[in-house]
Amino acid sequence: MSGSEDARAGPIATVGLVGGMSWETSAVYYRLINERVRERLGGFHSPPSVLYSVDSHEIDALQRSGSWTQAGELLTQAALAVERGGADFLVLCTNTMHRVSAAIEARVGIPLLHIADAAGRALRDREVVRVGLLGSRSTMEQEFIRDRLAAGGLDVRIPADGERAEIHGFIFDEVMHGVVSPDSSRRLHEIVERLAADGAQTVVVANLELDALLDDGSAAVPLLHTIRTHAEAAADLAIGATPMLERAASATSRSRY
Repeated sequence: MSGSEDARAGPIATVGLVGGMSWETSAVYYRLINERVRERLGGFHSPPSVLYSVDSHEIDALQRSGSWTQAGELLTQAALAVERGGADFLVLCTNTMHRVSAAIEARVGIPLLHIADAAGRALRDREVVRVGLLGSRSTMEQEFIRDRLAAGGLDVRIPADGERAEIHGFIFDEVMHGVVSPDSSRRLHEIVERLAADGAQTVVVANLELDALLDDGSAAVPLLHTIRTHAEAAADLAIGATPMLERAASATSRSRY
């Protein structure tokens, strides 16, 4: 579709963004969603959006203390504010905090576009079966992304325990403090290579900070960046290019991506 062509057939849905985890990630979401809509529709189109940005320091403290119920309540209140602001659907601008997505979905009246469902559909479009998963330690080890991908028919591999500790350190001890180390980048590429040797056809990068350490062109297998995929899915949903993704409820009940 030409960038100069106005192809809008109907009103654009209002995107509800729950952000602030971190604000840098929220800014990336906002940019990617708007770029995608402009690319798809042309002209000066941009989607109506409602953004509630939480205090990242509060979320980080709750994560570190394991206070997930409190974190879920905080984000639920943010999501309810976004709903009251007129959003048609919700986007959590984060990977890790999808751990509390069920608590949010139980309280809001609008659908939540889950990051793992967006990634799952993109992976199925690539016709891959075995994938590696990189992210924070919680993202790699807990079920909220890994099991949701598996419920969509994917065989998900994660790095070994020592590697998971290294990756977590790259995120929280280095990149989040502005340090992008060539040694860490080289080590992360080695981990991707090992996942590929273990059978991964694509590696899912479920953390924005890790993007700074990875070069898609030199990775052993193709990479799928969940933030980009999630934002693009939100844009496509807003303009009516795709239906709402259905939840992968269990390993025996496969989602229709």
